[in-house]
Amino acid sequence: VPMVAPGNVQVHVLNSTLAKVHWDPVPLKTVRGHLQGYKVYYWKVQSPSRRSRRHVEKKILTFRGNKTFGMLPGLEPYSSYKLNVRVVNGKGEGPASPDKVFRTPEGVPSSPSFLKITDPTLDSLTLEWGSPTHPNGILTSYILKFQPINNTHELGPLVEIRIPANESSLILKNLNYSTRYKFYFNAQTSVGSGSQITEEAVTIMDE
Repeated sequence: VPMVAPGNVQVHVLNSTLAKVHWDPVPLKTVRGHLQGYKVYYWKVQSPSRRSRRHVEKKILTFRGNKTFGMLPGLEPYSSYKLNVRVVNGKGEGPASPDKVFRTPEGVPSSPSFLKITDPTLDSLTLEWGSPTHPNGILTSYILKFQPINNTHELGPLVEIRIPANESSLILKNLNYSTRYKFYFNAQTSVGSGSQITEEAVTIMDE
């Protein structure tokens, strides 16, 4: 198997899900056989609280021939990763380069995990929601938009409310009685808005 590890491993994080890794080629005489390529091993660094729950899954990308760089796609935003590089010949892999740590920046969050509308009264509705499964950063706020829908399915004026990120419910007051409303709800990080979920609900009729 090869004798030495690739040197001078460098990682350039391009965005929240993509990084580029560079390395110096090993001297050909140390390959001790036919140079097949380089393998990049990379894995997400678990936070201490989650480490015991599941085994860290290492991912491997193979770059054929004498390439000295490669792309790592499909990374998770706002995460720490480690990687190392090994040279490969027909017999197997050489030693790993020292682990390199890199961090991906924040991305936009996934949609809130649920939006539930309860307790209709004449002029109010109660909204409850769950935080996104993948916040992909630090949540800064939620954005709620809503508008009335009339009997011919025409949409009325859109109202927008910004809600602090630590809230999980809201009572909407001063609504019209016996009116159907459509709600659009999403979460935000400093990078931008995530995908929204929609719900509809009706205030109760005049008693």
